[in-house]
Amino acid sequence: MRIALYEPDIPQNVAAILRLCACFGVGLDIIGPEGFVWDDKKLKRVGMDYVNLAEVRRHASWAAFRAAAGGARLVLLTTRGATPLAAFRFAADDILLFGRESAGAPEDVHAAADARLVVPIRAATRSLNVAMTAAIALAEGLRQTGGFPEL
Repeated sequence: MRIALYEPDIPQNVAAILRLCACFGVGLDIIGPEGFVWDDKKLKRVGMDYVNLAEVRRHASWAAFRAAAGGARLVLLTTRGATPLAAFRFAADDILLFGRESAGAPEDVHAAADARLVVPIRAATRSLNVAMTAAIALAEGLRQTGGFPEL
């Protein structure tokens, strides 16, 4: 299982997700261009020493990411998702895809996704932070596929 971030805006969220990936042994794909300067200082401020433990692949564009992803199933997490997270059956080689914090994922990314999931939240709220959503979705995917690290 991998996490992919489409043109992320906020370095602190990327660093938090990078730390998440390091802790669970999950690869991270960054699909550029990023909305910030890729800077070790900004990432290390939140990611701390976990930054060096994560396997990160940076892709210059959506097309470059698609070519590198091969036939892996793309599972887009979006507030416009059609399927609740808990109703979905994950596979061990799924790529959990997340859009920009400021704008979500564009239509061509939605169209390319094999599944579009939503994390159900209370109607009085708009959305979760992308790092929180990534953690919730990854935990469910790892639970279903037996992918948590051994203690």
